[in-house]
Amino acid sequence: MDQGRARGECRCADGSEFAVWERRADPKKVVLFLNGGGVCWDATTCALTGDHGENDFYDWSLQGTEPENRSGMFDVTRSDNPFAGFSFIYVSSCTGDAHLGNTTQVYSPALTVEHRGFVNGTAALAYLAAQYPGATQVVVVGKTAGSVAAPLYGGLVADRLPNAKVTVLGAQSGAWPDHPDFNADILGARWGAYAAMSGWPVHGLTVRDWGVPRFWTQAAAHHPDLVLARFDFAYDPHATSELTRWSDGDLLATIDRNEAAIEATGVRLHSYTAPGADHQIFEPDRFYTLKVKGVRLVDWITALVDGKKPADVHCDTCAG
Repeated sequence: MDQGRARGECRCADGSEFAVWERRADPKKVVLFLNGGGVCWDATTCALTGDHGENDFYDWSLQGTEPENRSGMFDVTRSDNPFAGFSFIYVSSCTGDAHLGNTTQVYSPALTVEHRGFVNGTAALAYLAAQYPGATQVVVVGKTAGSVAAPLYGGLVADRLPNAKVTVLGAQSGAWPDHPDFNADILGARWGAYAAMSGWPVHGLTVRDWGVPRFWTQAAAHHPDLVLARFDFAYDPHATSELTRWSDGDLLATIDRNEAAIEATGVRLHSYTAPGADHQIFEPDRFYTLKVKGVRLVDWITALVDGKKPADVHCDTCAG
């Protein structure tokens, strides 16, 4: 992938330069990939320490970013890769706010953090719309923390490219809590995410109402033609390790409860729930080998991308 600079107010947590990566292939078919990279919200988790621009909690610069992998969904030589012919825009996370923030936080006299994920992400959206104005298919793929905002970005893509079929696949944030204190204290106060939004993403909701599951329902209400899907490992300990104070500890129960709440509003959320406590799925070759109840994940995603509305897949014995 080629690196490109993002302009304007874009920056990483330490104030350093933000960039996106691009693979140009079919101009009609584009993947917008929102990478993970962890989250933070206090002086301990947001510290600008560690090697290669990352501490134990999040990536705070692009020093260690390497999107040049050639495995998993990025192996465009494989005939069974549903994204082989797609152009890619790869958006790294280096702000600790799940691509949602727009504020400067002073966590201590020695630590100022730029939570500018939404600024960076919308710059990538603007680039996508400018470079691929004739796109007929866009797939927003969110990985781990990057999947939290995936439905919002799906809706924003549809705003900019109204003639494109937009599919959202968010992976491994299904257990993020919808807790009023988390919504207000982290999404609202620490990251400035609620204030960064305008229009449909927050329409009719106070900051305490604006939990992660609502991102799916808000996007679907605004763009009913969006194809929405999620993937989760049932017991991925990394997916919510920072969120324990707002969750009940039962990851699979939270995943299932969140999906039920989303679908209770009339939203069709396609889902694939795999057993075990694994964390990565898009980069490893397990992207092609993972099978649950006889259905390969890659075949399920291919059907999703092809508009075939695959049935939900859910493990029976989920401990793995």
